Amino acid sequence: MNSRERVLVALNHQEPDRVPLDLGGGPTSGMHVSSVYLLRQALQLDPPGTPVRVIEPFQMLGEIAPDLLAAVGADVVPLAAPRTLFGYRNEGWRPWTLWDGTPVLVPEGFNTEVEPDGSIVQYPEGDRTAPPSGRMPADGYYFDPIIRQPPIDEARLDPEDNVEEFGPLSADDLAYYRAEAERLWTQTDRAILANWGGTAFGDISLVPATWLKHPKGIRDMAEWYMSTVMRQDYVRRVFERQCEIALENLPRLYEAVGDRVAAVYVSGADFGMQTGPFISPQMYRRLYLPFQKAINDWIHRHTPWKTFIHTCGAVTALLPDIIEAGFDVFNPVQTSAAGMDPAALKARFGDRLVFWGGGVDTQRTLPFGTPGEVRAEVHERMRTFGPGGGFVFNTVHNVQAQVPIENVLALYEAVRAYGTYPVS
Repeated sequence: MNSRERVLVALNHQEPDRVPLDLGGGPTSGMHVSSVYLLRQALQLDPPGTPVRVIEPFQMLGEIAPDLLAAVGADVVPLAAPRTLFGYRNEGWRPWTLWDGTPVLVPEGFNTEVEPDGSIVQYPEGDRTAPPSGRMPADGYYFDPIIRQPPIDEARLDPEDNVEEFGPLSADDLAYYRAEAERLWTQTDRAILANWGGTAFGDISLVPATWLKHPKGIRDMAEWYMSTVMRQDYVRRVFERQCEIALENLPRLYEAVGDRVAAVYVSGADFGMQTGPFISPQMYRRLYLPFQKAINDWIHRHTPWKTFIHTCGAVTALLPDIIEAGFDVFNPVQTSAAGMDPAALKARFGDRLVFWGGGVDTQRTLPFGTPGEVRAEVHERMRTFGPGGGFVFNTVHNVQAQVPIENVLALYEAVRAYGTYPVS
């Protein structure tokens, strides 16, 4: 099978020739740029000192270029939004250096200032005249959103202020998606995972709107979570309007990309902590499920796309409702969280959910284990999640910075060694 066929078979709960592998297909299956650099060096893909592109500066994700995809045997490519989470395009590349000395290339909009404490701030759309919207701590590897919450006047709260970023797609954006989908379809044989945004209700990483120069509405993360209880009518009206806009955009997106897309990243909103869900199933059903179901139902009625939800944490209690909402694919499968035992998840939900992730623990095993422990865990996850299909291998969320390169190499060696069907 080629990569595209392999992924489609797995998405339909059948066994392909081997378990499909995703590296960099979405914003939660990638790799920090410093780890990409080390992996490329270890695989001798570049001369020493060759920089790697930062394709998503918010998480500092590195580009998984075609030669690296081929080297590890990855089967998925991303159809990503045309702008980063700081609002500028990936173009006009120029050199930059991480504090640990890793050479990288950043887009021309990647404008930063060093603060007295050594932290680095970044600006929406790269515009230094606007208040900064992200901060990387001194000696840090990632940007945290800067909360820019205007004073809240309860009498003047307008749901339109919290949907400013979800407006109708422009002709330019649609042309971009059409051209990019055609390029990925004709120039690769890999499955396309689309992520155009606008369909994730309450995604807390998006609430601060790091790409907007002067965000309005409720933009403080703590205030937003409290509002799901204290201002539930307001949040519901935000979701209603966001859903309306999304349902207007989806037919135009389908016209642009057609059947080329294998799966679409519908939601990245987290609902779990390490110990359990942070909302009740009743709250999920009341506030989130109806809008997610409306999106998923439209997709299933009009397209062949599979619908993809990312939620970290211990969310076993929510999975029946996530299935009812119409999701086909579940990521990142945080097996280190309470109640997220791989064998129990496969036995209970494996006929209804595709597990896209769960391949190796990125909290403990990958960063702190030995290469032998990494191989053993990959082998166990292949034997658990692989039978019957319905499994796309990737790590539990992105490969982070400072992971020993020996462990990263062991990870991909084990995928090749243990991923062939029948898995054993």
